[in-house]
Amino acid sequence: MAEPPAIPPARVLVIDDEVQIRRFLDISLRAQGYATVQAANGGEGLRALAGEGADLVILDIGLPDMEGHEVLAELRQWSQVPVIMLSVRGGEAEKVRALDNGANDYVTKPFGTQELMARVRALLRGRNADGDGQVPLFDDGHLRIDLARREVRVDGAAVALTRKEYALLALLLRNAGRVVTQPQILQEVWGPSHRHDTHYLRILVGRLRHKLGDSALQSRYLFTEPGVGLRFQAL
Repeated sequence: MAEPPAIPPARVLVIDDEVQIRRFLDISLRAQGYATVQAANGGEGLRALAGEGADLVILDIGLPDMEGHEVLAELRQWSQVPVIMLSVRGGEAEKVRALDNGANDYVTKPFGTQELMARVRALLRGRNADGDGQVPLFDDGHLRIDLARREVRVDGAAVALTRKEYALLALLLRNAGRVVTQPQILQEVWGPSHRHDTHYLRILVGRLRHKLGDSALQSRYLFTEPGVGLRFQAL
């Protein structure tokens, strides 16, 4: 029997009012190894993203309570999660509007499953990339972090991380050598309503350090800049 993955799979939030589309995407995404969260309208989707988080959002434009464009505008105020817009409207102006407003991709219904899954994979690769467009791989012989494979190992043994532990580690590695501020981390990992909940961050950092064999007193990887934020030291 295969061991469960040490790192939770990438989570995709599907916001669409059509039950058949949500069911179809749920089956297709799970078959590719992703976890899914579903929402039937814009308000429900925004609450799910803020409360549970997601690595990617598939967002329908024609929602019953608010337009997908409105949902996109609201979430872009506090999240840079990749967004694929879905619509039966295939006009160029509609696509340009969505992309100009912060969507990462636009797919017209009906769509091919293989093409959509390829677009999902491409955006998730991009989300793991650093400022130079490269997906970081850290390996100093003791700690190995492979964001492309969603793997973390210490002395060759897989490390089991929670979704938030992995999200924090990936965020810091993508910004290796640079300080990521506490509000940035809290917003990225917990959502917009937790920008001042620094006690959450202290607990999470302590757990992550323990699993990586790091220490606050003699840090090898995670360095705290008091009152400012955290830095991953890759040298």
